[in-house]
Amino acid sequence: MIAIKRLDATDEALALIDLLVKDHGDLMFYQAGGCCEGTQPQCFEKGGFFPRTNDACIGTIRGFDFWVDRDLFEYWKYSHFTLDVLDGFGPGGFSLETPYGKTFKVQYRLFTEEELEHLTPVVRNE
Repeated sequence: MIAIKRLDATDEALALIDLLVKDHGDLMFYQAGGCCEGTQPQCFEKGGFFPRTNDACIGTIRGFDFWVDRDLFEYWKYSHFTLDVLDGFGPGGFSLETPYGKTFKVQYRLFTEEELEHLTPVVRNE
C-alpha cells in the first residue's frame, strides 16, 4: 500500500493558491491553535511566519509547506485535512487571501484504521 497523505486541497483552493503565487511568489500555510488568530489556516509568503518548536508540517500543497500548531496537531493527528476556500473575511486579516474577499478553511475527516497504519510521517520544527 502506498503512503496515505494527511493533506489535500479542493480545486477552488488550488485556483486561489495559483493566483496568490502569481502575486506573492512562494507561499507557506500555518494553522494555529486558537486564541486571537482562531484555528483557520493562514497563508503567508514563504518565510513570513516562523513555526514554533515542535510544530508539525503535515504535507505540502503545490509544493508549499502546511504547518500545524503543535498542540492543535496532537488533537487532530488522526484526521485528514482538506484545504478549502470560502467567500468572507478570515482570521484577523493577516492571511494573503483576505484582500480577495476569500478565506481558507479546513475540512476534516478521521482516518480509517488501515489508513492510520500507512500515514506519511510529519516533519517537526526543531
